Amino acid sequence: MKRSASLPMYNLAGLRPANAAFWAAVAEALRARGIGELPEAPDFERPAVPDRIGPEVLFTQTCGFPLGTIYRGQHALLGVPDYEQPGDARAQAAAMGIAGPVHCAFILVRDDDPARSLEDLRGRVFACNSQHSNSGMNLPRRTLAPLAGGRPFFARVVETGTHPASMALVQSGGADAASIDNMTYSFHADVRPEAVAGLRVLAETVPSPAIPFVTSAATDTATQSALREALHEVSVAPRHAALRHTLRLRAIVPPEGSDYAILARYEAEAAAMGYPRLV
Repeated sequence: MKRSASLPMYNLAGLRPANAAFWAAVAEALRARGIGELPEAPDFERPAVPDRIGPEVLFTQTCGFPLGTIYRGQHALLGVPDYEQPGDARAQAAAMGIAGPVHCAFILVRDDDPARSLEDLRGRVFACNSQHSNSGMNLPRRTLAPLAGGRPFFARVVETGTHPASMALVQSGGADAASIDNMTYSFHADVRPEAVAGLRVLAETVPSPAIPFVTSAATDTATQSALREALHEVSVAPRHAALRHTLRLRAIVPPEGSDYAILARYEAEAAAMGYPRLV
């Protein structure tokens, strides 16, 4: 079986050299620990929210919400990136009792949109990358649930397939707003600023544990341990400092599976408020 490595969450063309270098550094550290037969390069065609984490997956980064839904039992956590990020997600997270690296999503609208609060989006069109997405669906669902009052909040929700497609739809006027992972927004501002041109942040969602690195549950325990050690090495070695700067990576911390339970709690809380679906 040919094993795969991928970094699909922030897979911008302008970041591919850095993502390839990141995997090369991890692979080098794995070989030093006796792990061979590694992918030469990351798979840049793997979607951000694939159908499953199969036994061939040696290394990838995946959205947190599907870990407890469509990926339940398919993965082993390796590490959680601590990114340099905009917004005050850390302050929100501390207030809500979330430990460790966190992120959130930005609710984006066009610069010229008259909306000044989330309430102003009621009855309008919302772009969502995937119904399985944490930042595109789960976090805005929980954020909007208190406002929805047990009724549909939007006139229509359009599923676009990706965060960049959602941003483009808002830019074009095909949708009024979208919820975009704050690091997706940041990386586009860094290397593809035209993708965020004409957009502004209307609000932040509730916070979430950051998007983790994982391997397949079928990966043997020795390789899992080597992967965790390799990630730590890449996150602290001085020779990788420039690479970490490009990827906005401050650290990679040990994972706590229990941290991601809050994402299922958000789902349950939204349902209890009468807003089980982002609609």
